[in-house]
Parts: sequence; C-alpha cells; structure tokens
Amino acid sequence: MTLRTTSFSLPGYTSYEHRLAVPLVHEGLGYGDRLGGSAGRRIDIFARELVRNGNENAPRLVFFQGGPGSAATRPETMDGWVRRVLEDYRLMLLDERGTGQSSPIDARVLTGVGSPEEQADYLACFRQDSIVADAEALRRELQGERPWSALGQSFGGFCVTTYLSQAPEGLAKAMITAGLPSTHRHADDVYRLTYAQTERRHQQFFERYPDDEVTCWRIVEHLNAGEPEILPTGEPLTARRFRMLGINLGTSYGFEKLHYMLEDPFADGRLTSRFLTAVAAELSYGPNPLYWALHESIYQQRDLAPAWSAHRIRGEFPQFRQPEQTASAERALRAEGHGFRFTGEHVFPWQGEEDPALAPMAEAVGILAAREDLPNLHDRRVLATNTVPTVAWIYTQDMFVPREICEETAAEIAGITTLVSEEYHHDALRTHGTDVVDAMVLALNETT
Repeated sequence: MTLRTTSFSLPGYTSYEHRLAVPLVHEGLGYGDRLGGSAGRRIDIFARELVRNGNENAPRLVFFQGGPGSAATRPETMDGWVRRVLEDYRLMLLDERGTGQSSPIDARVLTGVGSPEEQADYLACFRQDSIVADAEALRRELQGERPWSALGQSFGGFCVTTYLSQAPEGLAKAMITAGLPSTHRHADDVYRLTYAQTERRHQQFFERYPDDEVTCWRIVEHLNAGEPEILPTGEPLTARRFRMLGINLGTSYGFEKLHYMLEDPFADGRLTSRFLTAVAAELSYGPNPLYWALHESIYQQRDLAPAWSAHRIRGEFPQFRQPEQTASAERALRAEGHGFRFTGEHVFPWQGEEDPALAPMAEAVGILAAREDLPNLHDRRVLATNTVPTVAWIYTQDMFVPREICEETAAEIAGITTLVSEEYHHDALRTHGTDVVDAMVLALNETT
C-alpha cells in the first residue's frame, strides 16, 4: 500500500488529504470465496485530516459518518462538534468505502461489475467490517501500531461497535452517538421498534400541526386520482413514495422542515413546482444509493437475512399499511380512523421501480437482501471483555436507533459508559455538537 497525501492551509488550520489503495476484499473477513476474479480488485480510500494550528502533536481521532452511503462531513466552517473535537484531536474525516472520494458506488459503477449475482457479492464488501479494515490500513500507514480514537454517529456508531469487536487493538478510546446496533437480533426486531417510535412522533407532529394531516390526505388522494405529477428527476411522484417524507420526523427540527414543505402545496389544483422540487430533493437516492442498497444488510447476522424486513414488518402495523395506489383505497384507509402516517427510516423493494437512481441496481440489491451467508459483524465474546474506554449516547426519543436495542448492546460491552438524554434526537451531534462531545470527553476522562 502506498499512502498519498497533499496539504492545504486554512485560516487557523491545516487540511491533509490522504489517499490509500486497499483490497476490495480484506483478508480474513470471509468474502473472498464468492467473489471470484473480483476478489483481487483494489479500491481507493480517502480521508481528510483537519489539524488546528499549534495542535500538531495531538492524537488522532477518526470519524465514522452516519448512513450507510454518506460521505464524511465536509465542514465549511470549523464549528459545532468539529471545532470541539479539534480542541483535543487531529480529526480524520473518513469517506467510508463506496462514498465521497472512496471509490464511490452508483448504478453505473455497480452494473459494470458483472451479473446481478456478482453485483450483490460486490455490495456485500461495503459493510462495517470492511470499513473498519480500511480504517486499520490507514491507521497503520499513518502511525504504525499506535492506536487512535474513534467517534461514530448513527451508522458510524455501528462501525465503531464492529471496530471494538474485530480490531480493538487499533483503538485508544471510542465514542458513539445514536449508534449502538444489536449484536445478534434479526432486523425485524429493530423495525418493530422503529415503527412504534415513528407512530409516537406522528402523534406529536399532528398535535403541533393538525391541519397538515388534512393536507397529507389531500395530496395522496390527488396523486392517486389525477394526472401524474412529475418530479424534477423525471419520474412520477406516487403516494407511497410521498409517504417516505416521514424520515424528517426523526430529527431535532424535522417537524418544522416537514411543516414548511407542506404549506401551500397546490396551485390551480396541481402540485406546485416548489413543492415537487423540495420533495425530489428529499426522496431521490441519487446522491447516496448505498443507503437503500445496504440499509438492511448493516443489521444482518449470519443466517438472518433481512429479506426486506421493513417492508414485511410494516404489515404488522395497520396504521402504516400501504394501500393500493387508488383514491378509493386511500379513502378506505382514512375511514379506518388510524390517521395519516408517513414511514420513517425504512427502505422498500419497490423503490427500485420508482427511483431512476436505483432501478439498475434493483435486482442485485434484492439478491443481497436474501443472502444468509454474510459474515457476522460483531464478536460478542470480544465485546464482553472489552478494555477500550468507551462512551455512548443513547437518546430515548431516537426514531432510528431504538433505545431498547442500544441499552441491550451497551450491557454486552464491558466497561462502557452510557449517557442518556430524553431531549436529544438522532441528529444531536449536529444540532448540539459541543455539548454532546463535551459530555463524552468528560466521561472518558473520568474512566481513564
């Protein structure tokens, strides 16, 4: 491996851009037998390192981004959690493989891999275990065997939990926000809890903005009854896809964002271009197709294929039932008295039919969803004897990573300190970053 680094001077800081070629299939992870000729491929990994001037001798901390499928934070100003971390660390913003400048995956790249079966095998190599192996390769290139610290938000916390399982020798300290995954449960258990929490958030949202529920019913009936409404991305907006806007309910200021999106959506009986543009920006997976492609596989344990878990479990909650896309079906659902319901952080197989960014990937993603032979992401025995100082935030109102799962997993990790908030939401690192990091640093200082 050859590390390539360039540097840039910023006001008060220095930015280093690191690039490293790594194997697609890291040795020992258990993916190589299925990949055939692809097993010898190499991909590029990118990380941006930020260093505050005068703090060049600080230890490194690697940040794992939420997602999956999102590139690392690109800070335009050194503010919030980034500024706070830079007080104590050199901050490594890692583009997890398949995102940003780390050999990004989109439909064109994936279809060039080979058959749908080969594409599914390729996608399997972009889960947490491979991301951790990339981080370890980068760490050794930068600082040999000296460990570094890690901070993971949401899916990034899943990566840090895998790190503690598979390469704890690489970590000096670990911090996790809204991201303790189950080490053994089926994805079905996770989605039952997230649907229940999404229901609670709906009740709060429509209590605050009761007229928005009427607007939502009007929109879905219009989408099912009238001339197709075309999104700026070129495809029709369907009622079932409109319902996916509920992901906003899981963030600190998501109620307001969704409310503002819903104000005055009609003009002369049609949806306005303003509304359609805002909806397209929320619903298109063009910028991060891996979110859809891998979202359920990140929960997978051996022999427990997700098999489109959120789609199946949805049927257990009548208020979230997906009606046939007709006006009469919508009226029948409304008559049942459950109220209008969006979905949350859930992905569905039919998105591969409706989102042009996903359609070429759909067959491969369906194959991956049925795979039962993917390697385990966590070693519960290693976690039970953990010696890495670790702290994790748990948010009781988290709509995406259920508190019940977080608490269960925290009980499996030896020596972990948990911080619990009844006020913060899933995105608290972004909205309350300084306070969130302050509390974790204090907790770690008290345990070391």
